[in-house]
Amino acid sequence: MFRKSPAIVLFSHGSRDPLWRAPIEAVAARIGSQHPEMLVQCAYLELCEPTLAQAADLLAQQGATHITVVPMFLGTGKHAREDLPVLVEQLRLRHTSVHFAVQGAIGEDNRMTALMAEIACDTSATTPSL
Repeated sequence: MFRKSPAIVLFSHGSRDPLWRAPIEAVAARIGSQHPEMLVQCAYLELCEPTLAQAADLLAQQGATHITVVPMFLGTGKHAREDLPVLVEQLRLRHTSVHFAVQGAIGEDNRMTALMAEIACDTSATTPSL
């Protein structure tokens, strides 16, 4: 299906463990169900696929004209501060007709900070010791 559309890439570190990806993929699924007009892909820096370039290629093939990269990191560390800008610049050179934007690290958003504090204080959510 080809359509002009905004798109989101949920960009995370990556892991060899497929269970690690489940929360990121759950966010993508939720976006897809709540915003069916929005194209969404997960992408990983290393250890698993798709890479950021692969995700952007797919979204561009689907007609994305504006891709927002959302760093799914708790803070703006080396990956968000140094690696991601280089990768996004490569995407801009590769897909000249697509506008790329990058949000701040999701963990630094005040809404996420408030939600994490709320979850941390929810003693009913504790699990028994292993």
